[in-house]
Amino acid sequence: MSDIEIARAAKKKPIFEIGESLKIPAADLLPFGHDKAKVSQAFINSVQDRPNGKLILVTAINPTPAGEGKTTTTVGLGDGLNRIGKKAMICIREASLGPNFGMKGGAAGGGYAQIVPMEDMNLHFTGDFHAITSAHSLLSAMIDNHIYWGNEQDIDLRRVVWRRVVDMNDRALRQITASLGGVANGFPREAGFDITVASEVMAILCLAKDLADLQKRLGDMIVAYRRDRSPVFCRDIKADGAMTVLLKDAMQPNLVQTLENNPAFVHGGPFANIAHGCNSVIATTTALKLADYVVTEAGFGADLGAEKFMNIKCRKAGLAPSAVVLVATVRAMKMNGGVAKNDLNEENVAAVKAGCPNLGRHIENLKSFGVPVVVAINHFVKDTDAEVKAVQDYCAEMGTEAIVSKHWADGSAGSENLAKRVAEIADAELADFSPIYPDEMPLADKVQTICKQIYRADEAVMDKKILDQLKDWESQGYGHLPVCMAKTQYSFSTDPNLRGAPTGHVVPVREVRISAGAGFIVVVCGEIMTMPGLPRTPAAETIRINDKGKIEGLF
Repeated sequence: MSDIEIARAAKKKPIFEIGESLKIPAADLLPFGHDKAKVSQAFINSVQDRPNGKLILVTAINPTPAGEGKTTTTVGLGDGLNRIGKKAMICIREASLGPNFGMKGGAAGGGYAQIVPMEDMNLHFTGDFHAITSAHSLLSAMIDNHIYWGNEQDIDLRRVVWRRVVDMNDRALRQITASLGGVANGFPREAGFDITVASEVMAILCLAKDLADLQKRLGDMIVAYRRDRSPVFCRDIKADGAMTVLLKDAMQPNLVQTLENNPAFVHGGPFANIAHGCNSVIATTTALKLADYVVTEAGFGADLGAEKFMNIKCRKAGLAPSAVVLVATVRAMKMNGGVAKNDLNEENVAAVKAGCPNLGRHIENLKSFGVPVVVAINHFVKDTDAEVKAVQDYCAEMGTEAIVSKHWADGSAGSENLAKRVAEIADAELADFSPIYPDEMPLADKVQTICKQIYRADEAVMDKKILDQLKDWESQGYGHLPVCMAKTQYSFSTDPNLRGAPTGHVVPVREVRISAGAGFIVVVCGEIMTMPGLPRTPAAETIRINDKGKIEGLF
């Protein structure tokens, strides 16, 4: 059966029963239908004195067209932990409409390791993304309105840095000219759109601890510069209060369930390139008060998602993972070893071995954060014993276990061995977590540290203009911020076609941006799109409602 057919056949429990399993009173759940609900801030506040459970991060090798199954493994591991008698929760991001209708598909897992309701999660869900889009758009409108009615803040029209957003892949909106049509429509200027998940509002919602923190962070966003080059903040436009009102419900985590009726928070969804690519801090920290083990994931491969999880999310939220699960597939190893996608079903042990250095690089990098690492081999039917053994032998040489997990086909029964080992490692308290650079390190040195230690580049190349900008931000009091690297997810380098574990490359820094509200500096390397386009044959062409009123084509 397809993912959507499996999800549709699920025997879901009423969401109040899922809440009851976590001892969340019915009065503290705001239901959206029968199978999803938001958790009240009052309840979240009431559990803050409880001890934290163990935090387990699921990450992956660099993405390939062969597929890795990171979210599927996250869900499968959470189900597996519950199967062996542990009290576990899952925390993942919400899905963006753009990739759903484009090429990537949804973000609810797959096979028999899914979070449901799958259709709702991959479409409008509880309206969080619409609220973020609306709050972002309100600020956009208020900036142009401020300029129209006299420009009291003396905004330089050439230096409005706040772009618009829409939750759809629409390349035609990347660069536009706004306010055409005469005096009544304002002052014409260049503008553009990003996808909603790239909005700083999204990043802020996922890092804020409560509504007061949310409003402060929104107010701290830099939206433009004056003619004297001084920054104009969102609070100068007086938009932060109304934006917070639009986001008050979106701040509350969404409670849903897996196919096996285990609880999951699905909340937030920042881009893993231009932002930190993790679910919300409020969802993760709340889950840690409700469960003994919390399984969460970070976007893209470990060089982007896990690095940002460690250096940004954990730093900002005071979190420390007890273990990391690194997802790999035999198929992806073969692709990294030079095998074409059409030939992946043929046994090729030599190619598996040739592709393993990509896995090895991620293992080394993750261990540098002081956290124990387990490799999960996400099993495909065509994987042979010899190919699996090649991966396991390689990992053993790296001092790491590699455990086959068949959660996609068998649900928690297939992830039981992985769950047992992860729980043992988490309980052993082997982790000695720390980010790889201190707050007080200069911004340019933070960039060099990531490029050299994580990407194994010879250096990051930054021209004088970029270095001067970083120094200016340091003089303005932003030097303590972490850096958020925006580069291709497909390679350790900035060349998406350079697979494996390349060395001897450089990382060209094209520009730097400040997300003062979210609290990080964005470092744009190579060609990065903050507004994706649709592929030649988008998934939207085959998504429809059938004659029984059911949705088809989502995946």
